[in-house]
Amino acid sequence: MQEVNLFRIFTEKFNILNIPYAITGSVASIIYGEPRITHDIDIILILTEVNIQNLIDAFPSNDFYIPPLEVINNEIHRETRGHCNIIHHKTAFKADVYFAGNDQLQNWAIKNAKEISFANSKIMIAPPEYVIIKKLEFYKEGKAPKHINDIKAIIKNSRELVNFNLLNDFLTKYNLEEEWAKVVT
Repeated sequence: MQEVNLFRIFTEKFNILNIPYAITGSVASIIYGEPRITHDIDIILILTEVNIQNLIDAFPSNDFYIPPLEVINNEIHRETRGHCNIIHHKTAFKADVYFAGNDQLQNWAIKNAKEISFANSKIMIAPPEYVIIKKLEFYKEGKAPKHINDIKAIIKNSRELVNFNLLNDFLTKYNLEEEWAKVVT
């Protein structure tokens, strides 16, 4: 059986299509922090109507589930939280794809993504400040301790990569100082 690289089955297609993206969520926190189990990859994309069909064509239905054009078109036009899933049939590995739309923070993250080499390919990782802010937002919504633990691991293992002045600006802008206190105490 041929080995499948679960990240590259998605990222290589975005690279080939030249669609701006950044990996975030648990995969980014693993890269910046510490290993843990995850069942999917979170990716933010800048996608326009012109690129939708190219995206669909890149994920053929015999290998992947991808929503129809109309659904993706509706999602890219949402002001916030436009989203779809792409699922690899053979492995059931899922990409949670979030469309940047007009979201300033997501667009900033994609423009400031860090290129790293992974399994003989390049992948784009969201900046650690973005990953921390999003983890804090998700913690604020659902109180899942894994988000605080992920942030602590990022600070412990990648402190030198974090711009704390910028992070403090984001904490104030997104009203996350109370959640941040749980990380630093």
